[in-house]
Amino acid sequence: PLIDRAHLILNFAMMMKVVLLMMVSGAAALSAPQQTSSRREVLSSIAAGSALAAPFAAMADVDYAGLPYLGGSEKIDINNANVRVYAKLPGMYPNAAAKITSNGPYKSVSDVYSIKGLSEKEKSVIKKYESRLITLEPSAMYVIDRTNNGLYR
Repeated sequence: PLIDRAHLILNFAMMMKVVLLMMVSGAAALSAPQQTSSRREVLSSIAAGSALAAPFAAMADVDYAGLPYLGGSEKIDINNANVRVYAKLPGMYPNAAAKITSNGPYKSVSDVYSIKGLSEKEKSVIKKYESRLITLEPSAMYVIDRTNNGLYR
């Protein structure tokens, strides 16, 4: 987990550098030039910034073996699944789901019952769906979005 976290921080820092570089090159291309630039030069400048970002777009782990358990199957991986996945289980979302995703990682599904502040009602709803919950090794690419995936509907 520590290595995954360091890898995630390094990837984030590299992506931020690329975004900054693209913004600077884009701004330079769109700013009022001192001398007239041809359209080709402007497009070339923008393309150069985009080319630098291309390798980072492929960093997502699309071959992740636990992908079906992030919401695409009957089973849910409590170490990596997003809070919104639990909406498929009546009674789990938002309260029990938020407590599950805010804690962990879990070695077994039974670890969720030791979450501080978990009410008896929440424990009973978790027990109801316990057979649909699994624990896989936490993956930094998915753990980061467990609580907030940016969907606000």
